[in-house]
Amino acid sequence: MASIVSIDRPFGIYLDDYFVKTYSLLTGKNPNDFAFVPGVTPLSTLTEVIISCVTYFSLIFGGRLLLTNIPVIKLNLIFQIHNFLLTISSLSLLLLFIEQILPIYWRNGIFYSVCSKNGWTQRLELLYYLNYLVKYWELADTIFLNSLIYLFTLEFLHVFHHSMTMALCYSQLNGRTTVSWVPITLNLTVHVFMYYYYFRAAGGAKIWWKQYLTTLQIIQFIIDLFFVYFCSYTYFASTYWPWMPNVGTCAGDESAAIFGCLLLSSYLILFIGFYNKTYYSKNALKGKGKGKPISKAA
Repeated sequence: MASIVSIDRPFGIYLDDYFVKTYSLLTGKNPNDFAFVPGVTPLSTLTEVIISCVTYFSLIFGGRLLLTNIPVIKLNLIFQIHNFLLTISSLSLLLLFIEQILPIYWRNGIFYSVCSKNGWTQRLELLYYLNYLVKYWELADTIFLNSLIYLFTLEFLHVFHHSMTMALCYSQLNGRTTVSWVPITLNLTVHVFMYYYYFRAAGGAKIWWKQYLTTLQIIQFIIDLFFVYFCSYTYFASTYWPWMPNVGTCAGDESAAIFGCLLLSSYLILFIGFYNKTYYSKNALKGKGKGKPISKAA
């Protein structure tokens, strides 16, 4: 029987059926029973996030001191496998998100899909949580790559972005901000290309589009900010200043909204600075063609 593409099955098959089987096989649990419960679900408390960030910083900067006189370690095969797995994981999550979000958007409109409490479904909550767990994997990614391979080119952007993105995902998951799918799906899209880039580069391939990938990272944050500022504005206006123009309230915790706006704004500023430094500064021009990596912080 031929597969039929529809709003509920945008890829011709229902990926959620395969997701249920895989999740049940790996965890021994039914994904339909999942609920994010602070203090009960693993890594669901602010204390755990803070401890993880402190541990991360300690390993990064402690490793910098301990490995100062140790030659650079080249682990290209492990590097390739690592990035290939992250490419597949990012793509899988992205497709699962699209399958869940498209029907909500198509049947209810964009405002509903980013602001309604009903736009936060049980299945999306599970996907948000899995995406959050991947951020811990990406912390290990930075520790492994930057402490061992790129120790002496480690930039503030790498450390800040990877640690704070984990905190960002936690804050939005805990704050149940319905708009979360916008920055997450854009981030996953960038990650598919970014980790594929590093997978190919580790194998010795010459990739010509790394500058365009950095541009894509910046565009991602511009779109993110449009949505999160809109949702935050209409929420605060309708809640505290109803005399101001607004289109109604928006679901999510206030502190999560403020934190998200501030952090994503800082990302845009940092990535623009990185772009200018990498592609337009005098040092970048002198080093052109030497294969300086793009920021692995998307």
